[in-house]
Amino acid sequence: MSGKARGAIVDALVEKLKGINGSSPYTIDVNNNVSNKLEFWDEVFDFPSVSVVAGNEFREYLPGEFKWGRLGITIRCYVQQEEPVTELEKLLVDIERVIDDNNDLTYDSGKVTQEVRISSISTDEGLLAPYGVGEITLEVLYEVIP
Repeated sequence: MSGKARGAIVDALVEKLKGINGSSPYTIDVNNNVSNKLEFWDEVFDFPSVSVVAGNEFREYLPGEFKWGRLGITIRCYVQQEEPVTELEKLLVDIERVIDDNNDLTYDSGKVTQEVRISSISTDEGLLAPYGVGEITLEVLYEVIP
């Protein structure tokens, strides 16, 4: 069932992102402020904060009843600093490192994604200073198992 896979993939990614602890190779410590729930900037009080949510999903049907799921995931990041753009860029680089290191993300008791690809990276460009908001959108390819 895809609903179970969607949640399990998001939860596995959340756990990986919680590993951003400021120790090399990371530059930021997220202090476990990583959630699998959608949060908006006015709901965040602990910074930095990261929110990971599943979005649209597309299917590719192949012979032999084989199906690929292409799951969109949004990672929203929040920082509060005197120079929020610089801090946000550091956090985005750390998140990108986690994604690159986990292209074959293990989820749901041993299932593994085939690919985790960044589709886009965007920021508020400092408009909300002293807050900073960034967003990374991903596409995760996984086998849909009934």
